[in-house]
Amino acid sequence: MVPSDVVVEEAFGDLPDVKLYPAEEAVIANAVGKRRQEFATARACARAALAKIGRPPAAGRAGLRGAPQWPAGVVGSITHCQGYRACAVARDRDIVTIGLDAEPHDRLPDGVLDTITSATERVGLARLAATRPEICWDRILFCVKESAYKAWFPLTLRWLGFEDAAVDLDAADGSFTARLLVPGPVVNGGLLTEFEGRWRVSDGLIATAIAIPRVAAPEVSYGGVAPAVADKAKKLPVQ
Repeated sequence: MVPSDVVVEEAFGDLPDVKLYPAEEAVIANAVGKRRQEFATARACARAALAKIGRPPAAGRAGLRGAPQWPAGVVGSITHCQGYRACAVARDRDIVTIGLDAEPHDRLPDGVLDTITSATERVGLARLAATRPEICWDRILFCVKESAYKAWFPLTLRWLGFEDAAVDLDAADGSFTARLLVPGPVVNGGLLTEFEGRWRVSDGLIATAIAIPRVAAPEVSYGGVAPAVADKAKKLPVQ
């Protein structure tokens, strides 16, 4: 579901005796037991994933809007739902951003669909349901929009509402596109207009993932001179 530069660590139940850092304890100081267990297991997944890319364990601090803060040089995403916790990380020299989400494979509660989709999206969902009725397409679309937000926020530090992205799901190959309906940030030298990712249904769970590979900017010569030399030359005083 993700490029090879991304490491994913999963847990299908809560891990016992996970010791949290003081900064992590502060995040869930008022949480109930179930929430504490979910949080602790997700943080254990994060530490294991960081180790796989050669990084030491680090306290999982919460930043703006509760977004997880990663060590310098790392991008990542965390998700947890009933029966599943996971973390995906990568080096930021390889991956620009990650959006990982998971949900139970079940229909959305009554009244939710109309609040998170456009009329066009609902037509698309009806078409998919007619061909593959065993799939909970409404919940997959919800999951995709959650992934899109998780990938969007570290790039912009701005909210992305359900109405700010139009989702197209491909039933044949398990891919999706989330087209942005608001101005996006500059990524890899160009304006970001959409997210592409993968979805999967397995063992009663839905998982969706977005990971944008980093593309090195092409070197442009300046009069046949290497860019760094040319930049220095442009700053020299005119004789």
